[in-house]
Amino acid sequence: MPNVGIGEWMIILVILLLLFGPSKLAGLGAAAGKTIREFRNAMSEATHEVREAHEVKEAPDTKPEKPST
Repeated sequence: MPNVGIGEWMIILVILLLLFGPSKLAGLGAAAGKTIREFRNAMSEATHEVREAHEVKEAPDTKPEKPST
């Protein structure tokens, strides 16, 4: 994936301003921030659930048997 520098971001911002206008762009930014926040929360919850399931699966049900001599 190519690196995007400051100059490229400025060009993208200018194009977005021309297409949507400043008021719409602020709303789009807020919606994008909310979407990213919700995605991160969902990923965190899913990771937590997978770890809990893995811990339960690995927990021993019985005590290990003593080795016979």
